[in-house]
Amino acid sequence: MTFLTPTYDLRVVAASFFIASFASFVALDLASRVATRDRRVARRWWASGALAMGTGIWSMHFVGMLAFTLPIPLGYMAAMTFVSWLAGVAVAAVALGVASRRDMHWMHVAAGALAMAVGIGVMHYAGMAALDMAPGIVWNRRLVLASVAVALVASGVALGVMHWFRRAERRRGLQLAAALVLGAALCSIHWTGMFAADFPQGAVCLSAGGLHGDSLGLLVSVSSMLVLTLTLYTSAVDARMEGRTMRMAASLKTANDELQAANEALRQRALTDPLTGLPNRVLFEDRLAQACKRRDRAAASAGRAAGAREPPRFAVLFVDLDGFKPVNDVLGHAAGDQVLQEAARRLRVAGRDNDTVARIGGDEFLLLAEGLGGVADATALAERLVKRLSRAFEVDGRRVHVSASIGVVVYPDHGQREQLVTRADAAMYAAKRAGGNTRAVFEPRMDEAGAERLNLHSELRMAIERRELKLHYQPKIDSTTGQIRGVEALLRWQHPERGNVSPVVFIPIAERFGLINEIGNWVIDEVCRQLHEWADEGMRTRVAINLSVHQLRQDDLVARIEAALRRHALDPSQLLCEVTESVAMGDPDTLQRVFDGLARIGVFISIDDFGTGYSCLINLRQLPAAQLKIDRSFINDIETSKDALAIVSAVVNLAHALGLKVVAEGVETAGQRDILIGMNCDEMQGFYFARPMAADSLHDWFLGNKPDGAADFSPSAMLEHIPT
Repeated sequence: MTFLTPTYDLRVVAASFFIASFASFVALDLASRVATRDRRVARRWWASGALAMGTGIWSMHFVGMLAFTLPIPLGYMAAMTFVSWLAGVAVAAVALGVASRRDMHWMHVAAGALAMAVGIGVMHYAGMAALDMAPGIVWNRRLVLASVAVALVASGVALGVMHWFRRAERRRGLQLAAALVLGAALCSIHWTGMFAADFPQGAVCLSAGGLHGDSLGLLVSVSSMLVLTLTLYTSAVDARMEGRTMRMAASLKTANDELQAANEALRQRALTDPLTGLPNRVLFEDRLAQACKRRDRAAASAGRAAGAREPPRFAVLFVDLDGFKPVNDVLGHAAGDQVLQEAARRLRVAGRDNDTVARIGGDEFLLLAEGLGGVADATALAERLVKRLSRAFEVDGRRVHVSASIGVVVYPDHGQREQLVTRADAAMYAAKRAGGNTRAVFEPRMDEAGAERLNLHSELRMAIERRELKLHYQPKIDSTTGQIRGVEALLRWQHPERGNVSPVVFIPIAERFGLINEIGNWVIDEVCRQLHEWADEGMRTRVAINLSVHQLRQDDLVARIEAALRRHALDPSQLLCEVTESVAMGDPDTLQRVFDGLARIGVFISIDDFGTGYSCLINLRQLPAAQLKIDRSFINDIETSKDALAIVSAVVNLAHALGLKVVAEGVETAGQRDILIGMNCDEMQGFYFARPMAADSLHDWFLGNKPDGAADFSPSAMLEHIPT
């Protein structure tokens, strides 16, 4: 049998290859779109992608058919051509569905490749059947089987490439190479099937009047390219939006992680002490409440069970360091912080793993110890803590000694939850009153002392508002002339019911509850006001005020003093600030800044209580002090103790050598006065000359009215000027 000789338009063949490669390029893009986690979006991409990709594959086949011509007119039946297109879309749907699987196995590839091979076969041979030939096409069975085999292998390769490319890093160069390979595979399937067809000599095409012509090929090519281009563009836009969404999601996740980290940091900051890392009072109170609930539940269960043993108790220990204030004042805050950190470490080591150690402020700690048998166990624990904390602390190469006073309460023996910390505090104060470095177990009588402190705190706060605080003034007498050289302002509290409350009582409360700065600021302003009032009455003198360590740490202390002096139109030399020796030798950087500021505005500085701290006169050369006061403990013994006499004499001589004036405080006898005059001590102050008195009484004394108990000397030399 002879056959018609076919011809092929190579330009159209090239066009079919281009369409096949472009369709493969788009298919690789669509594989990642269909694999999205959003199922609705994935289904939409799968349907639209199958339509576009299937149209592209079918266009490659149909344009390839149009490249084939015979010596007779050819045309294609529309129905069979439509079936061929449907098969192409089905092939694309299978390919996208299988390649998008996240758990794709070789069995999925095999099943998908088989389905695709069947679909490609249907698409190709249905398209060939659209040529209604008479007599019919003669098929080369070997090439038909070869085309099916090629379709099966090419389909498996295509699925593998699509799945791999979806998971690999997206690179356009790699995608183009893969698309060319897949395009060649599609073309090989098509042309293998075409070569399997032979057309007998004399055959005619009964569908010659159907779909045919170069214009049809151009229309199909352009249409399919437009569909593929639009799909590719949409895929690219979607990929960009998805990338932006992923970046935004990642950014939000990062922001959320940072927010969670910040919240955790804030939570930790709100519940822990930043210096020691221990729980603070808020967290301690929460754990204390939980411990009470656990113990109460255990007690209730034991009460219901006949013969059950009473559940264990727990203890709250209130720990306060003895002697910590001098360390902080003399060695500075950095040294004090090291002591606190080491004390916290020792408390943690002494406690058990399930115990809670908390720092509640300053040098105060709380320890919650559960599972104790009773008071004896709690006392034994407190004694161990006392021993641990009494050992020397190493601070910058120096050995520092502090101790601890510990108050002990046991639940439920010593009250309800809300009473435990207060009663442990009261027991701690009892340990301090016993000399410190010991422990005390709460007793009912201790409630009175704790309640008294709380009442005094509340009343002291109201005393500031009600102006119950007053200043009394004690003169300083010139040892040579007997004249008044100035006065010292001393704080007094005239309580409407308690009467006079000693500063020894209320100053520690003011420091403990943070009122000392407010009181100190009031003293500065009140002294300046009084100086101005005295000046209006013709009396000019100098007033010394005491500055606490808390005031010295105020950043605006110098500015406050300068503003008060300016507000009351005073000469700065009329004000003298007294600082205790221990404070003057501590935290040198801060104090030097304050002292330099006071010297700059013309305010004199005096070192108070000299001899009780850790300094020597050589250290005083670095401070702009004009005066020092010898502590009363040396003056008390000056008549009876050779050591005290020698110390006072040496201090006076060395101070004069350094250009400092010397004041002796606590002078109470004529003998003490005479000895100090013989030593050339510059000024004296004490009950021998006058007790502290109200401003009006001092003014009367200036006018010659001697107060009760004052020595027989004349204060007639009311100062016309302030001596330097």
